[in-house]
Amino acid sequence: MQLNVLKAKIHRASVTHAELHYEGSCAIDGRLLDISGIREYEQIHIYNVNNGARFVTYAIRGEEGSGVISVNGAAAHCAQPGDLVIICAYGVCDEAEAAKYKPTLVYVDRHNHLTHTNHSMPAQAAA
Repeated sequence: MQLNVLKAKIHRASVTHAELHYEGSCAIDGRLLDISGIREYEQIHIYNVNNGARFVTYAIRGEEGSGVISVNGAAAHCAQPGDLVIICAYGVCDEAEAAKYKPTLVYVDRHNHLTHTNHSMPAQAAA
């Protein structure tokens, strides 16, 4: 059986631009792409923390160190500058690979500069 698993995520990035009339995609600071392992033109899922919108597009490389997160084209209706988003990429692996696989988790500050990375999330405690 093949499983879709989280490959990488950039957690709680701040949208810097929403360009409705750009060709589409999401421009992401090239440094964050490299750290996360998300490739240019790779399909990504974006989850908007502010308004609950969830959409699929593809990554394009933004200027390294710029902090840019630009949601472009029709997706610009789903996010505004200042919104917090979670950007995820997924991969396919078999059950044996999935049992030992760990995603790359990238955490950023409010300017989209790296604060730290991890390869697992703590267990969620019951309230």
